[in-house]
Amino acid sequence: MTVEATIEMNSQPVTPEDQVRAELYSLIGNLLLAVPSQITLDQLSQLQGEDGDVGSVVNALAQVAKSMNPAAVEREFNILFIGMGRGEVLPYASYYLTGFLHEKPLADLRNSMRKHGIQRKDGIPEPEDHLGSLCEMMAGMITGGFGQVMPLQAQKEFFNAHLAPWAAHCFSDLEKAESAVLYAPVGSLGRLLMEIEQESFRIE
Repeated sequence: MTVEATIEMNSQPVTPEDQVRAELYSLIGNLLLAVPSQITLDQLSQLQGEDGDVGSVVNALAQVAKSMNPAAVEREFNILFIGMGRGEVLPYASYYLTGFLHEKPLADLRNSMRKHGIQRKDGIPEPEDHLGSLCEMMAGMITGGFGQVMPLQAQKEFFNAHLAPWAAHCFSDLEKAESAVLYAPVGSLGRLLMEIEQESFRIE
C-alpha cells in the first residue's frame, strides 16, 4: 500500500458489487506497484472468473500465473516499468497527459488527495499519479479505507478527474507491450475495468 488515511477510520458496510470493484482495483494496483512473489503467483493461479469478458481475462491471468516463476516475472516487470533509463510503459498520469513527469496532473491529484484525507506513505518513492497508486486510492474510497466509504458521486468525480482521461490508454499499452506475458492479461483486466467504470458512472 503506497497511500494511507489522514483521518480516523470509520468502517461502513460495502455492497457485494462494490466489494468486487474494490478487489479488482486492489489486485491491479498491487501488481502494478511491485513484483509478484511466489505466494502472489500461487494466489493468481487459483482465480476463477465468471462468465463474461472480465471472467475470461481473469481465467487467462490465472493460466499465465501457473506458468510463471518469480525470477521471470521480475525480469518482465523490470523491462516493462523500469528498463534502461525507462521501461516500455510509464504508468503515470502526468506522462500520459503532458508527456512529462511531475506535471499539473500530479498537482491536481495531490489537491484531491488532501480533500479526501489521503496521503502518500513515508518512504514511497513513486509519485502519487502512478496508475497502481490510483487503483489503490479507488479501492480505498470504495471500501472506506481512508476513513469512510466515499459517496458514489465523490468516487465518480475522482475517477473522471484522475483516471478516465488516460488510464484505459495506459492499460491498452500494457496489454500490447512487447515484453508483456503476465502483464498482458493484467492490462486487459485494467482496460475492461476502466470501460465498465466509465459506463457505470455515465449512467448514474
